[in-house]
Amino acid sequence: MLKLNNLTKSYGRIKAVNNINLEVRPGEIFGFLGPNGAGKTTTIKMIVGLLKPDEGMITLAGIDIWQEPLKAKSMISYVPDNPAVYDKLKGIEFLNFIADMYGISKEERLRKIDYFSKLFNIEHALENLISSYSHGMKQKLVLTSALINDPKLFILDEPMVGLDPKSSFNLKEIMRQMCDEGKIVFFSTHVMEVAERLCDRIAIINKGQIVTVGTMEELRSSAKDEETLEKIFLELTEDE
Repeated sequence: MLKLNNLTKSYGRIKAVNNINLEVRPGEIFGFLGPNGAGKTTTIKMIVGLLKPDEGMITLAGIDIWQEPLKAKSMISYVPDNPAVYDKLKGIEFLNFIADMYGISKEERLRKIDYFSKLFNIEHALENLISSYSHGMKQKLVLTSALINDPKLFILDEPMVGLDPKSSFNLKEIMRQMCDEGKIVFFSTHVMEVAERLCDRIAIINKGQIVTVGTMEELRSSAKDEETLEKIFLELTEDE
C-alpha cells in the first residue's frame, strides 16, 4: 500500500501541497487529477523521492521513502511528463544503464527489452542515438526503461502525451495487467475520458488540497447530478 500522511510542501509563502492524506491499495489504477498548479507534480515528485516534504510521511509497503530511500526506490518506476534522457547514448545503451541501476540480470533484461520495445514499436531504433528520436519515441523509450524493472509502484505524469493510438492502447493494457498482479499504478492526466474509463479510484487535488477521493460511482453520487468526470472536475475546482 502507498500511504501519504499529512504531506506538506511549500515554495516560499506558497503551499503547493497542504497537509494531504491518501491511501492507494495494491491492485488499483489510481487517477490523480487537478488543474495546472494544483500540486499534482509536486506530490508525485515527493512520492518518488525527487522532492523532500516539509512535513509528513510517505510509505510504500510499510517502507518510509525518506528513511530507506534505496529500498523504496527499487520498487518504484516513474515516467515524468517531459522525460529527460541522455541524448548522446543509443537507445539500447540507455536501457542497459537503467537495467544496471536496478540490478536486472542479462537474461531478464534481454527478454523485457525485446518484449516492450516491440510492444511500443521502437525495436528498430535502439541502435540509434537518442538525439535522433522524436518526442513520442523518447516517451516510448522511457516507458520501456520503467517497465523492465517490474515495479510494485508505477507512477506516470501525463503518460499518454506523445503516444500514438496503438501505443496508448498497449500502455493501458499493461497498466491493467500490472494491477491484476497486485501492483499499484498511480497516474495524473488532463484527459478526463481516460481517467473515467481506466481508473479504479480517483483523487482530485485543488490549491494543494485533496477535494475528493473515490470510485466514479462514489464521485457521481456526491455530485449534483449523474455527471461525467469532466463536469464533476469542473464543479469541484472552479474558482470560488
